Amino acid sequence: MSTIAWIGLGHMGGPMTAHLVAAGHTVRGVDLNPAAAAAAAQRGVEVVATVADALRGADACFTSLPKPEHVRAVYGGPAGIFALAEPQTLLLDTSTVDIETSRWCHSEAAAHGLHFVDAPISGGTAGAEAHSLTFMLGGDDDADISRAREFVAPMAGSVFACGGPGAGVAAKLANNMMLFIGVMAMSEGSQLAEKLGLDAKVFWDVVNVSSGFSWPQRTWYPVPGVIGTAASDDNFDATFSVDLARKDCGLAVQAGHTTGVRLPAAELALSQLDTLIAEGLGAKDCTLVAKLASPDGTLRGYDPSLDSSSAIAEEART
Repeated sequence: MSTIAWIGLGHMGGPMTAHLVAAGHTVRGVDLNPAAAAAAAQRGVEVVATVADALRGADACFTSLPKPEHVRAVYGGPAGIFALAEPQTLLLDTSTVDIETSRWCHSEAAAHGLHFVDAPISGGTAGAEAHSLTFMLGGDDDADISRAREFVAPMAGSVFACGGPGAGVAAKLANNMMLFIGVMAMSEGSQLAEKLGLDAKVFWDVVNVSSGFSWPQRTWYPVPGVIGTAASDDNFDATFSVDLARKDCGLAVQAGHTTGVRLPAAELALSQLDTLIAEGLGAKDCTLVAKLASPDGTLRGYDPSLDSSSAIAEEART
């Protein structure tokens, strides 16, 4: 079994590291959030204080971080991964970042005599818990990709070698862009069905075997009492927050601008996420965009009075 360093023990990193521990690996983890670190420790992760402590003698190092700037900060600098990692440590970033940041990671790793694979994931917190995530791997070295496959196997349902440096991230950005467009379609369809008087579960069953079927419809349906585990069944508390969805969708739109690809649907999805953030709802679930389809802005399953962010929302309106 291997020794694995893990930087970032949040909603995704916590359950992912638990599967590595269950597979027999030693996992040394770091997180700035004491609650996240404590939760990971309860799952068998050896929580350490610094990146240097995590990296010492590690066979692999995973990062699971919120934004590109966090990735650059953790990898760069005198106390960063590139400065401290040992030559045998394979570096894998599961974060969703822009193409330029991923390519920077590859080039800087090579300059330091290290091996890096971009390894973003799809499947959300449910996939992280169920070790059914899709991993999208990017890198030039077949040996690195082969090693990466072995390390991610305990967490994965599917693993794809997508191409050279940054190809994994490219696949992730395009995939998540399609997801958010799908969330918008699901949101509008669900609310139209509600106002037309259809039973929500009956309509969901129809869509589930018809042309409106999609992953978000199957997993994140924004009407309570249909799936039971969707955010709509928990006052739209986040499984995939508006803030993170906005980050991912924004990176995809940015890639469209860079490549000249026209993305009007993605830009509309981005604007809806921005609307929720302007209302102070960035910490809620991204499927709350369904309330933007409602004639009066209310949404069955969402009670702002039960939401700690409602005060923030009210402040944003005043």
